Formats: sequence, C-alpha cells, structure tokens
Amino acid sequence: MENFGIVIAFIVFIIVLLFVLASCVKIVPQAQAMVLERLGAYRETWSTGIHFKVPFIERIAKRVNLKEQVVDFPPQPVITKDNVTMQIDTVVYFQITDPKLFAYGVENPIMAIENLTATTLRNILGEMELDETLTSREVINTKMRSALDVATDPWGIKVNRVELKNIMPPKAIQEAMEKQMKAERERREAILIAEGEKKSTILIAEGKKESAILDAEAEKQSAILKAEAEKERRIREAEGQAEAILKVQQANADGIRFLKEAGADESVLTLKSLEALGVLANGRATKIVVPSDIQGLASLATSLKAIVEDKIEA
Repeated sequence: MENFGIVIAFIVFIIVLLFVLASCVKIVPQAQAMVLERLGAYRETWSTGIHFKVPFIERIAKRVNLKEQVVDFPPQPVITKDNVTMQIDTVVYFQITDPKLFAYGVENPIMAIENLTATTLRNILGEMELDETLTSREVINTKMRSALDVATDPWGIKVNRVELKNIMPPKAIQEAMEKQMKAERERREAILIAEGEKKSTILIAEGKKESAILDAEAEKQSAILKAEAEKERRIREAEGQAEAILKVQQANADGIRFLKEAGADESVLTLKSLEALGVLANGRATKIVVPSDIQGLASLATSLKAIVEDKIEA
C-alpha cells in the first residue's frame, strides 16, 4: 500500500510539474504584446513569438492589443461662443504604441480618452459660433486630433484620427435651418427653371431667325431663277423672230434674184420689193430703211390707186 501511495504521489507531482512548465511557455500572437512582471516589478515587454517565464516569480501583467482601435463616445453637451448648446458625439481612432506606458500610465485609458475628448471639444467649440461650427468639421477634427495626440502620448497611445459623428443643434435652430434650406432649394429651382425658359426662348428665336434666313434665301434664289428664265425666254423669242425675218428676207431676195435671172423687167422687181417691204412693216422692227426709188414707186402706186377708184365710181 505504501508503494502504491508513493506511485500516486509521483504521478500527481509529474502532472503538476508539466502543468507548471506548460504555463511558463507563452506564445504572443501577431499585433499583440505582453507586459511581464517579476516579483511585482516591470521586467520586459514580449513581442510576437514564443517566450518562457520563471514560474511563481514572473507573471503576465497585461496583454496589449497593438491594432488600431475605434471608440464611439456618446453625445456630449457643448456650448458655442454665441451661447447655443449642441449635442456632439465623437469617434476616436487610436493605437497603442508603447505597451509599458499603456499598462502603467493611466488606470482606465478608454475613460481617460473619453473625458479628455469631451474637455478638448468644449474648449475648441467654445471659441466658435454656431455657423462656423457647422461648416468647419475638418478644422475641428484636426485640432482635436492634435490636442489628444499630445495629451495621450505619456500613456503610450497615439491618436490617429478624430471625427465629429453628429452635430445636433437645438430643435428650434434645426427647424429654422430646415426652412432656410428649403427656401434655398426653392430659389435654386426657380433659377434653374428661369434659365431653362431663357434657353428655350433663345433656341426658339434662333430657330425662327434661321428659318427666316432660309426662307429669304429660297425666295431670292427663286426670283433669280425666274428672272434668268424670263431673260432666257425673251432671248430665245428675239432670236426666233430675228431668224424668221432673216429667212423671209432671204426668201424675198432669192425670189428677186430668180426673177432677174428669168429676165423680169424693172416694174416687176419693184413690186416684189414693195411686197417685201410690207412684210417688214408688219413685223416688230421699230426702224425700216426704205430705198428712194421704192419711195417714188410707192407714190406712183398711190396715184394709180386713186385714178382706178375714180373710174370705178363714175
């Protein structure tokens, strides 16, 4: 029985020893760090990898997350320079850069950052009026980040970014702002409508102007074509009449020439000339040159005509 008890005790000892040795082996994952203490005092900071500690003497005081962290703080009442109380909630992006300072610098880092953020926000907005506050978010964010980064540096914390999530003025001011925005939208809408009507009127006027120009150009071309057609018609008519007269004269001349060749006497030739002269007189010529001998013969023909008529009457 005594041997059995010794065996059990040995087995228990081995198990406890293995458990203690296993607890002394620590693996630090990526983006984390461990703060090691020996007998209650800071020993070192373990980074990523496997580490060993002395049992019962050394312990892990704090596990630190080195990733960038985001904290959304609840709305804080802030009074502006023109005595307007607003509710503003902020979002802080920070990262632990020194695990030792973070472990021993402040008791509750998150609460400390929240209180520091509220204080800094009141200090900045207390120097700004409402309108400036609503239009200067980037300026406020930059000032907040700079102030918090300096204040949290002794805690091993680096503030990367600060954002004003919501700015909530009093209800009366919100209603006034909404009315102002509505009036501004209606004004812009009226301007756009007026500009559209103006452009439409300009386009219509330009269209009418272009149409009038095209109509005038068409009428001009039509008049030119009509004038040219009339001119061509008159030229053709004049050419035709001239050609007809020339042919008649040529025929008369040929007839007289044939009579001469046939041995006709002078009186027959004179009568033929008078016939040709009558044809010329019936035309549109405004000037006819009559030979002197034909004029005498015409007088003689008139006298003969009168004698014949007197004989007939008797």
